[in-house]
Amino acid sequence: MLKFLFAVLLTLGSVLGSSAQAASVLFLNPGSTTEAFWISYSQFMQAAAKDLGMDLQILYSQRMPELTIAQARTALQGPDRPDYLVFANEQYVAPQILRLAQGSGVKLFMVNAPLTDNQLSLLGNRPDRVGSLVPNDEEGGYLMLQALIRQHPPVQPGQSIELLAFSGLKITPSAQLREKGMLRALAEHPEVRLRQLVYSGWTRERAYEQARLLFRRYPNVTLVWSANDEMAFGAMQAFAETGGTPGQDGWFSAFNTSPQALKAIVDGRLSVLLGGHFTLGGWAMVELHDIDQGVELDQYGGRDRQIPLLQLIDKAQAKRLLAMGDAPDFGVSFRQLSAKGRPTSYRYPFSLQTLMR
Repeated sequence: MLKFLFAVLLTLGSVLGSSAQAASVLFLNPGSTTEAFWISYSQFMQAAAKDLGMDLQILYSQRMPELTIAQARTALQGPDRPDYLVFANEQYVAPQILRLAQGSGVKLFMVNAPLTDNQLSLLGNRPDRVGSLVPNDEEGGYLMLQALIRQHPPVQPGQSIELLAFSGLKITPSAQLREKGMLRALAEHPEVRLRQLVYSGWTRERAYEQARLLFRRYPNVTLVWSANDEMAFGAMQAFAETGGTPGQDGWFSAFNTSPQALKAIVDGRLSVLLGGHFTLGGWAMVELHDIDQGVELDQYGGRDRQIPLLQLIDKAQAKRLLAMGDAPDFGVSFRQLSAKGRPTSYRYPFSLQTLMR
């Protein structure tokens, strides 16, 4: 019996020891537990954490910045602090989180939306801010409108194509950048007339209510640019209620590779889809793993980087992404992406193509 108890204690000590050595990460997810994008984002992070042997916890703020701040306060000033805190600068919460983090010993990594230039000038470079990864939002907004215009049938000289745009929140950096890209593409196409840009808070319901009014106000609109899939579906519903058929009488675009958006590309209701940025959190986990292993990110492309994750998704790619289904590991060996022990010429292959090899 004593030998058995001794063996159990040894086993328990081994388990506790190994868990104690695993780097702990807390991700403050700014989205809602009902949003397909943020759910898939978290799932990809969890797959990365499992493969990399890291301890990941995720808290959703349900798009309430005050809840994000409260979660950060508990994590940074409570007794059970993570090794790393991952968060987005959604609605400009970063300065408050950085103030809460002072003296906590927790290392900070930012995703999706980094510090603005003004925030960076005020807060400066701090040793606890170990890195950031953001997608190519401005380029994404540009590419999406360019592709949407290409879908529209040619018009006679002197005629115009009418456009509506649905954005997220005015104080969300990703929305601002996508709008900026959209306006850059618009400047290159004088035949396209933007009738109105509205803010729908990323939600289908708000976009639907706005679109019902806008399609009555502007009955000749045939192009609709949306900064996410939920808003696109709200606008499509309102368009269908006017008697129009998405993909035939009007051309719609969206960001995000939710199953519903992928199916809409396959069946032609959505004409343009951009995606790939749901992988960003998983790639951040690879970098955090490497930081924990002593890798200097500055030698492998820099600690603060924008990566071209947003890309146009065609029907074939949409079918392939749908076929991947709910594979728990997404078919990715995250450990093989590590820069640990690699020459400094190595660059992380963070892209949607890494999933579809």
